[in-house]
Amino acid sequence: MSRRALRHRGAALLTALLLVTLVTSLAAAMIWRQYRAVQIESADRARAQSAWILQGALDWARLILREDARANQREPVDHLGEVWAVPLAEARLSTFLAAGPEGKPGTGDEDAGGPEAFLSGQLSDAQALYNLRNLTVGDQLPLAELRTLQRLCDSAGVPSNTAQTLAKQLRAAAGLVEDKRQAPLMPQTVDELVWLGLTPDVVKRLKPFVTLLPQRTAVNVNTAPREVIAALFEGMDLGSAERIVRDRVNQPLKSQDDIKRYLPQGVAPDDSRAAVASAYFFITGTLRLDERVLQERSLVWRNGLEMRVVARERVNLMLQAP
Repeated sequence: MSRRALRHRGAALLTALLLVTLVTSLAAAMIWRQYRAVQIESADRARAQSAWILQGALDWARLILREDARANQREPVDHLGEVWAVPLAEARLSTFLAAGPEGKPGTGDEDAGGPEAFLSGQLSDAQALYNLRNLTVGDQLPLAELRTLQRLCDSAGVPSNTAQTLAKQLRAAAGLVEDKRQAPLMPQTVDELVWLGLTPDVVKRLKPFVTLLPQRTAVNVNTAPREVIAALFEGMDLGSAERIVRDRVNQPLKSQDDIKRYLPQGVAPDDSRAAVASAYFFITGTLRLDERVLQERSLVWRNGLEMRVVARERVNLMLQAP
């Protein structure tokens, strides 16, 4: 075979290889784009399903609170023995999502193709904790509120100057100081107290005892932990607060007179600081859908029979390997 024929043959072979490489690259790019499109569509579908389920859980919890308010209209009392205080254990929703015709349960074959969805939830009394917003009321720092916060800080084991620093910074954030130029942002959640100069460890220690609500609120003695109850009243120790926690299981407190029976001699309950009913509640829903775990926490204000969602916070959680 001549040199010219060999040269033409080599050029043709090289051209063929280049064409194969180009087609392979284009096919790989198309497959990758299709894969990404499927991933995005799957994520959007899971996000929409999660939003629907969590919204349904929120609406159901609001209905429970409304029925509780309706039942207690004559004697407003909220305690841990009511229906709203019973947590919802993790329940599988796949059977209902893959239900048969007319809402009838599936035969089992439908369940195999349905998403693995599990829902758990809890309703908790936001007024079981001490509301730091109480420190921002009035032209002067309320000494009773400051002493309550100081006792809570002692129970939490945080530095002794935490109460004074936190009260000062909160009032500055609320615009209750003369020089407002250096005022920090007002935190909306307890985790955001780090904006005021508190360390994450101090915030973690205080979190079981304090909250931040939109307005001043009283502590519900029927639901508060013993540390909060002991801090709320002058001269009360943890032992006396534990007695309230123990007795309210069988006999919830129904009035200020019931609270007074447990207080030291000469100490009277203040309606603005201690109560037996609540208006603010936290609704926490956790959804496990396939490989995603989504948690939503909502703050609900109950005003009579009206249930208003004040704030909603949604976070993605890591699914721990077994």
